[in-house]
This record gives sequence, C-alpha cells and structure tokens, in this order.
Amino acid sequence: MKRYLSLLLFVFLAATSCGPATKVASSGSGKQTHIIGFYNLENLFDTYHDEGKNDYEYLPDGANQWTEEKYAKKLSNMARVIAAMKADNGVWHTVLGVSEIENRHVLEDLVAEPAIAEANFQIVHYDGPDRRGVDVGLLYDPSKFTLLDSESIPFTFEGSDIDFEMTKEEQDNFRTRDVLMVHGLIGGEHFAFYVCHLPSRLGGKGQDLRARGGEIIYNHAEEMMKKYPGIKIAVMGDMNDNPTDASMAVYLRGKETIDEMGEDDFFSPFLSMIKAGYSSLYYRGESNIYDCILVNYNLAKAAEGSWQIKPIIKGKYYGRIFTKPFMTNQTGQYKGTPFRTFSNGAFVGGYSDHYPTYIVIQR
Repeated sequence: MKRYLSLLLFVFLAATSCGPATKVASSGSGKQTHIIGFYNLENLFDTYHDEGKNDYEYLPDGANQWTEEKYAKKLSNMARVIAAMKADNGVWHTVLGVSEIENRHVLEDLVAEPAIAEANFQIVHYDGPDRRGVDVGLLYDPSKFTLLDSESIPFTFEGSDIDFEMTKEEQDNFRTRDVLMVHGLIGGEHFAFYVCHLPSRLGGKGQDLRARGGEIIYNHAEEMMKKYPGIKIAVMGDMNDNPTDASMAVYLRGKETIDEMGEDDFFSPFLSMIKAGYSSLYYRGESNIYDCILVNYNLAKAAEGSWQIKPIIKGKYYGRIFTKPFMTNQTGQYKGTPFRTFSNGAFVGGYSDHYPTYIVIQR
C-alpha cells in the first residue's frame, strides 16, 4: 500500500513537473538563455568488444543479445528525448553531460541521429578505468560554448580524512569512473562543468566512496576558483545518492536555498525538490533524485547582467526533471516509473531508467 501511494504521488508530480508553461527561450524578457543538463543514458553500448573491458553482455552473442537493430533503437530513443527537451525549451542544450556511455564512438553515433543532428553537438570524452567500460562525457553547442580545456580527474584515496571500509589492497584494486572537468566560455564568462557518475550502491555499500567522489570534485573546483576568480561552476551527474546524502550535502557543501549559501558553498536545486516528492528514478521501489546539478556561489548569486541560475518550475524550483508520457511506463507493475531499455532481462525498447535533469541560466 505504501509503495502504491508513493507511485501515485510520483505520477502526479511527474504530470505537474513536465515543464514551464512557456518556452524558456521565449519568455518575452529579452534575456539570453542557456540550458545546462544531465542525462544517464542507461548502458549506451555499441555492438563491438572494447579490449580490456567487461562489455560481453552487450555483444550480439552476449546475455542481452545486443544487435545492431537494438543499438539503433537505443540511439533513436536517446535522441528523441533530447529533441523533446529542445521542443519544450525552444533551444538546444548549451551543455549536456551524459553517463553510462561506452566510448566516444557511441556519442558520435548519437549526435549524428537525424532528430538532433542540426544541434551540431561537439563531444568531450576520455576513456576511463571502469571495468565495465562505462564512462561519462559532455555534449556542447560550439556556437554558445567555447571549449578552452578539459581534464579527466581520477578517483583516488590519497589525501582524504574519510574512514574507508576498504583495505589498502582493496583500494589499490578499486576502479570506477573518472570525473570529467570541462572549462570554457559562455558569452565571455568562464565556466567549469564537472560530470560524474559516483560509485554504485550495490550491496548497500559505497557511501564512503561517494563521499570521496564529492570531496574530489569540491577540491578540484576550489582550485579552479582560485585560478579563475569569478568562474561559474556546475557539478552534474548520477550521484547514486540523493541531495540529502553526505556526498552532496556535506562534501560538496550543497545548500537547499541560495539565501543560506556562503561563498564556499554550492546551491543544490534538487534538494528542495526531493523533499517535495519529485523523483528522477526508482531504486528498489524507492523514489530518488540521483541525477543532480549543483552550482557554485558565483552562478547562484551572480551580479546583475551576468549569467545566473533562474527558477523554472512554479516560480520557485531551480531544477527540472524532464518527463514525458513516452518516457514513462503507462501500465503494468512499473506504471509511473521510467520506461527503460530492458525489463526483467527482456529488451522492451524503452529509453532509460533515469529521467534527464537540467537548469536554466540567464543574463
């Protein structure tokens, strides 16, 4: 009964949070607008083996019988979601971070999909150490964002005061996704975007590892803010944690409101949204928002006339969880939850087990 009521609440909120009443790019204010978003693409693998990676289940003769036809359907579905966000907003994303992608090749195939090819998205990607071969990446519109440099930040244990459950030997053998940092200019102002996919919750563990991920990002962001005074920063990713968890609330210093921020804090827009019952995915039957975006003080409390995050839902929420009926199970056991690619081991031709999220900046 509890789960049924939770699902009813989710369906109601999804219906009421599909987006602003008008396109954010045509509000009549004359302000310039950029969409900054994140999307977990749920195992976007090609059909070829990557040497040294455990991608065998996503091969034609693997457990998922991952054929060219299934891969083409997956690409088309991902492009359809990105195009639907453009239709709602009136503009393509300026920056879209992505996770659970196998390699650069799958991103090249994605940006060439007819539904989004006109966006001319460019790619930032590094091959990472994850044993399954899944990485993070970033798509950007080169007409709006000028790429200056980027970096793949490894997950390490050195220099942390966190009390880790792993032994030193286990730490030495641990492999997870790197954090991607992309630095560039929007309208002449410096921005840094961090894209991450923090360690898994499998086995009910990893809280200390996700806390370390937040610590790594925060420390690097601090260095960027020293190097480029006034730089505006957005941290995005599949955190495998809610905004209320330590990785974001403590180690990334995520605050629920802009008013309570200090200069060393981050604003966490989805913190108030999860408290209000919004969700970007279900994990073990529970509603969560793992797909988060946080912004630093310079972007949250920007001076008039410079880029600043803006509310986009009901005049008070600064984040959007993008849902449409075609992305959501409409019937059956999983009604009201994201329509994913596989269900109970069978290919069902859905989209992702996560909904995409985004913020809007204007000046």
